[in-house]
Amino acid sequence: MTARASDRARYDRATAHLDAPLAIVDLDAFDANADDLVRRAGGKPVRVASKSVRCRALLERVLAREGFAGVMSFTLAESVWLARSGFDDVLLAYPSADRAGYAELTADPKLASAVTVMVDDPAQLDLIDAARAGGGEVVRVCLELDTSLRLFGGRVRVGARRSPLHSPAEVAEVARAVARRPGFRVVGLMAYEGHVAGVGDAVAGRPLRSRAVRLMQSAARRELAERRAAVVRAVREVAPDVEFVNGGGTGSVQHTAAEDAVTEVAAGSGLYVPRLFDHYTSFTGRPAALFGLPVVRRPGVGVVTVLGGGYPASGAPGPDRLPVPHLPQGLRYDPQEGAGEVQTPLLGSPADDLLIGDTVWFRHAKAGELCERFDALHLVEGDTVTDTVPTYRGEGRTFL
Repeated sequence: MTARASDRARYDRATAHLDAPLAIVDLDAFDANADDLVRRAGGKPVRVASKSVRCRALLERVLAREGFAGVMSFTLAESVWLARSGFDDVLLAYPSADRAGYAELTADPKLASAVTVMVDDPAQLDLIDAARAGGGEVVRVCLELDTSLRLFGGRVRVGARRSPLHSPAEVAEVARAVARRPGFRVVGLMAYEGHVAGVGDAVAGRPLRSRAVRLMQSAARRELAERRAAVVRAVREVAPDVEFVNGGGTGSVQHTAAEDAVTEVAAGSGLYVPRLFDHYTSFTGRPAALFGLPVVRRPGVGVVTVLGGGYPASGAPGPDRLPVPHLPQGLRYDPQEGAGEVQTPLLGSPADDLLIGDTVWFRHAKAGELCERFDALHLVEGDTVTDTVPTYRGEGRTFL
C-alpha cells in the first residue's frame, strides 16, 4: 500500500462515524511541518500567520511548541479578539481603517500592550487619532517595507503591491513622523517577500519557468537582504528601541532567517501545506489539512459526482486556485464543469471503485481559506479523531 493509500484508509476509518462534507487536520503531519519550520528558521522565532490557520485551538497548539512566538493577524477586529482571548503578542500585518477597533484598542491598556498595528503612511496615524474617542493608550506601530524587486530603472516590478515605502530614506521618514506624534511608538519593521516565499520554483512540467523563477528569486533575495539591512539601520537611528524585524514566509524561511538584520520570521501555510506549496526546492511538507466530500452520484463509467467542491482560493483566477482531488489518487475535474458550487463531477478510473456515500479527500489551494467553508476541524491522530475544534467561522468570526 502506498503512503497516500495508507493515509486515505486512515482518514476513512477515523471519520467513518461522521457525515461529509467535513474538514480534518492530520496532527502528525501538522506537528512534523511545525518542526520543519523551526529547523529551517535556524534558531530565530517563528511568528504564526493566523490567516493561514484560522483556528484558535491550532494557534494555541503551535505556539506551545518551542521555536514559535507571537501571532501575525490579518484584521484589527481579529487582533483585538485574539488579545482578549489571551494571545499577548499580536502583530497586525495589514493597515486597517477600523475606527471602532482603534477606539477599543486605544482605550484598553491590555489590548494596547498586546497588539502592534501596521503603518506605511502618516495618513493612517491621522485616522487612528481621529478614532481614539478619548483613548489615550500608546499605539505600538510596525512599519512595512515594500520588498518588490525593481529592474530597469523601476520599469519592471516583481512582487506584490503592498507598502509604498521602498527605500531606507522613505521608511525612516515615516518612522520620524511616528516619533513626532504623541501616542505612538515604533516597535517593529516588517518586510514580506511574497515573490520569494509564495511562488513555487519547481513546477512540474515547466522546467524553463521554474529556472526563471529560481533566478529571479536569487536576485530578489540578494537585493532585499542588502536593502533590508540598510532600512533597519536607518530606522534604528530614529527609533533605537525597535523590538523586532519580521520577514519571510513559508517558502523562504531559511533564507530570510539567515539575514543578520532579521530577528524573526513569519509562516503559517507551512503548517497545513496546501497545494500551492507543492512546488518548492527549499522544503517538502506533508499535507495536513484536507476536506472530504461525499459521493452522491455515479453518472457513468469512470465518473462520480461529489456534493460541493467549489471552494476557489484568492488570487489571480486560474486552475491553480482550485482545490485538487487528493485521495483516492487519480481523480480529476471534468474540464467542462470544474469545481461546482453544489456538485462536482470527477473523472478517472478510481471513480469506478467508489460507492455512494464514500468520501473523496481534497486539498485546498491555500491554507486558512479552507476554514471559511467549515465551522469545525476534526483532528486526526493515527486512524482516530481525537478532538473536534471550531474554526474562526465556527466561533462566529468572519473577519473578511
